[in-house]
Amino acid sequence: MRIVIYSMLVLLIAIQFPLWLGKGGWLKVYEMEKQVELQEAKNSLLALRNAKLAGDVKDLKDGTRAIEERARVEHGLIKEGEFFVQILPADKSSSTPATKQ
Repeated sequence: MRIVIYSMLVLLIAIQFPLWLGKGGWLKVYEMEKQVELQEAKNSLLALRNAKLAGDVKDLKDGTRAIEERARVEHGLIKEGEFFVQILPADKSSSTPATKQ
């Protein structure tokens, strides 16, 4: 009788091994699900970035406002009749009064 019980126990363990630790086992599935969740999060961030870039491309193709804004910000370009005023921060060494020796 013990031989039958032990053989059934060994058979049960032999059947359970691939289910838990095998190639398509539950542990591998759990790990893969975590990887899929991480990849989906990355994909959603990239989809948002792509949508923003697509909007920028559309603005650059269709309108002149985006081109004008980029020219002003990135290259400092001004229109005819406009004045460019640049305010520089005060230099600490020149703002202090010189001491006489």
